[in-house]
Amino acid sequence: MPRRGSDHQASGHRTALLSSFLGWSLDAFDFFLVVYCLTAIGKEFHRSDAEVAFSLTLTLAFRPVGAFIFGLLADRYGRRLPLIVDLVFYSVVEVLSGLAPTFTTFLILRALFGIGMGGEWGVGASLAMEKAPARLRGVLSGLLQQGYAFGSLMASLCFFALFERVGWRPLFFLSALPALLTALVRVRVKESEVWQETRQTDWRQLGRAIAGQWKLFLYLTLLMTGMNFTSHGTQDMYPTFLQRAWHMQPGPRAILSAISMVGAIVGGVVFGLVSDRFGRRRAMLVALAGAIMMIPLWAYAPSIYLLALGGFLIQFMVQGAWGVIPAHLSELSPDSVRGFLPGFSYQCGVLLAGSVGWIEARFAEHTSYANAMALTAAAVFAFAMLMVTLGREKHGVRFGKS
Repeated sequence: MPRRGSDHQASGHRTALLSSFLGWSLDAFDFFLVVYCLTAIGKEFHRSDAEVAFSLTLTLAFRPVGAFIFGLLADRYGRRLPLIVDLVFYSVVEVLSGLAPTFTTFLILRALFGIGMGGEWGVGASLAMEKAPARLRGVLSGLLQQGYAFGSLMASLCFFALFERVGWRPLFFLSALPALLTALVRVRVKESEVWQETRQTDWRQLGRAIAGQWKLFLYLTLLMTGMNFTSHGTQDMYPTFLQRAWHMQPGPRAILSAISMVGAIVGGVVFGLVSDRFGRRRAMLVALAGAIMMIPLWAYAPSIYLLALGGFLIQFMVQGAWGVIPAHLSELSPDSVRGFLPGFSYQCGVLLAGSVGWIEARFAEHTSYANAMALTAAAVFAFAMLMVTLGREKHGVRFGKS
């Protein structure tokens, strides 16, 4: 049975949460710059929407590599040092993305960025969740995960303010900000006390601990496949949907995308809080059911105002379910492999779901963008609900040794 009662009072949980939130936000900022600039990048390199959308798939496909490398390092040597190395690595790649001379170079850099992006979430989430008080783990999980929505919001605002003035390349230079986080991580964030108590003494012991959790790994990978289908299936091609189906200029596209991300941030926090009271799976199922109900308004809105409302509400639901994920995966994972297992299973789910943007773009070539988005969303929401239903939870489990 999960150990409940008093929290594992680790020091510095606010700073750990802040640093992990900012790291994930800046990861998302760079990723969504490609989403918002997709047609402009295609125009410069003379590529179709589907070809540029493949760069998103490539980024997602390489995220498991980063999760594998940095997750192992995090369980063997601690959370802080791998997090710092990862931040510096993807900061450099982000700047180089804005300097790419050819489309092939751009694709290579987006693959490398995927390695950095994949490493950040697992290490940052394990550090933040191990330091968070158990009674607040859900709501803090919601705040942490919505760093992704916050990064998308910042990308949309930068796109709105700067794209028509400077083009797409200089926007990637702004993504170098994660390098500044290394000072915050190094100076302010202390190592995870849970890791110090439960650390593996050598690589062989760590390997045995990971191998012993293969059934849990398979389930978490399927769960995260469904969850990544829901987020990337409703976000990655959304600005392109607004351009192709509604013929919107960059400014209005950015505004509607920003509105949807405000809904995401609010939903993640609300459902994270709900999960602290009523359980992780119950909160996720309610959010996903709500997302299914929002599909007609989101894809087939009869007016611009209802379109904005649909975007807000569907992301409120989708990211409401996602807000529970850092806490849920951390609670299901044993102490000794928490740096590796949540992040690697998450990113393997990304790998399996990463083609959804390309699928939607190809689907839209044979029907309307609205139909492509709506039918894809309905299918992936149902799959995600099935995966949540088949699992279990350890709501409020206490981390570390007694």
